[in-house]
Amino acid sequence: MTRPRVAWAPPMRDGVSPSRVAVSGGPWPGVLAFLQARLPAVADWPQRLARGDVLDLQGRPLQPGDACRPGAVYWYWRSLPPEPRVPFEIELLHQDDDLVAVDKPHFLPVAPSGRWLQETVLVRLKRLLGIDTLVPMHRLDRETAGVLLFTVRPGVRDAYQAVLRERRAHKVYEAIAPWRPGLQLPCEVASRLQERPGDAFMQMEEVPGEPNARSRVELVTRLGAPPPGAAEPGVAEIALYRLQPHTGRRHQLRVHMAALGLPLLGDRIYPRLWPAETADAPPDYRWPLQLLAREIRFTDPLSGRERCFTSRRQLAVSAGGCAESPT
Repeated sequence: MTRPRVAWAPPMRDGVSPSRVAVSGGPWPGVLAFLQARLPAVADWPQRLARGDVLDLQGRPLQPGDACRPGAVYWYWRSLPPEPRVPFEIELLHQDDDLVAVDKPHFLPVAPSGRWLQETVLVRLKRLLGIDTLVPMHRLDRETAGVLLFTVRPGVRDAYQAVLRERRAHKVYEAIAPWRPGLQLPCEVASRLQERPGDAFMQMEEVPGEPNARSRVELVTRLGAPPPGAAEPGVAEIALYRLQPHTGRRHQLRVHMAALGLPLLGDRIYPRLWPAETADAPPDYRWPLQLLAREIRFTDPLSGRERCFTSRRQLAVSAGGCAESPT
């Protein structure tokens, strides 16, 4: 279903852009009845309407019993219970009229999803810069640190995202993983990836068929024995690797490294899926995934200039845990 076009949107609130919902189905006795049926996970619609936090396309606060006509569009702001503060900061690397580049820390999601809203790169960045039109040009896993790009103006968004869709960007990652004697590096890894069925949908798996994921793996340096608790039992030595994805499948680098017998330190998905943390569990920041988006390079689709953005962070492993640290 195509979302209706609108000419006006309310301003963001505390870095959160407004969401909109179009009326369908019915008939509905009023606005409140429609909202409760359409978005039942939101328990406080009566309170939101009483506060004037639901607006029509003219910016008029709506009342619970207002007529609810098919095709009408309503604005509201997403709200979640207080989130635990992620104690790591984003670093601004670059800003111009078209692009913003940041250095993302581990543990901070890119955009609102599930139980994360305020503690995301997008909302923090909107609060910092006051730009409501920011949209991620690409994604990084919550567990991954490094260079992350945002487009600024809606009119340039597709041109920049096409750079990634058409594989015209060169990405370089760094990772810490076990060292395997006898493994010939550098090497090219190619396989076909798909989501696992059922409850393991979070994991990607390699299956027979034409490869749809390709990566280059290089050894940078051996790092010696891992500190206690940093690696799985039996890992005698770890190393720093340079990874270059030639395609952009989900979890591609993590899957390919695990397939080589080099699962990344701190990986709770590969080669085995750890139990998910419960929402009320205290955050544990000791062992982040040792994966860093070091660099992204491409020819600017608008100016033709070469663009290159590089992370200032460094992966580090110590007896007290693993963490990236600004240089």
